[in-house]
Amino acid sequence: MAFGTQDDSDEVMSEINMTPLVDVMLVLLIIFMITVPVMKHAVDIELPRASSAAQNAKPQTIRLSVDAQGIYFWNEARIDDAQLLEQLQAAAARNPQPELHIRGDRAVRYERVAQAMSAAKRAGIQKIGFVTDPTLP
Repeated sequence: MAFGTQDDSDEVMSEINMTPLVDVMLVLLIIFMITVPVMKHAVDIELPRASSAAQNAKPQTIRLSVDAQGIYFWNEARIDDAQLLEQLQAAAARNPQPELHIRGDRAVRYERVAQAMSAAKRAGIQKIGFVTDPTLP
C-alpha cells in the first residue's frame, strides 16, 4: 500500500477544496458587476435651481427688562403696562417676528414677569427667552 493513492478510503482529506468557493465568488462578482450600473441609472429629473445666498434678514431681538420696582423697560426705554401690550402686538405683526428676551431683576416679584409673559402670549409673540446672569451669588 502506497500512501496518498486514490484507493485508500480510510484516510481523512486534510485539504480544503477551493474550487467551489472561487466559483461562488466569481458568480457573485459577475452579479454585482451587472447590477451596480443598473442601480446608478435613475430617473432623469430636471431639478430646480436655487441661489445659495444666505438670508440677511435676521429677526430683531427685543429686550424687555423688569426692574426691582416692577417697572417695564422696552429696549432700555421706560414704558407702562398699556404701552407694553401695544408694543408687543406691533412686534408680533412684524415679519420676521422678533425674539423677546425678558430680563427680570432678582428682587422683582415673579408676578410682574408672569404678567409680561402673559401679555406676550396674548399679543402672539412666538419666541420668548429669559436672560439670566450665569455667575452664582
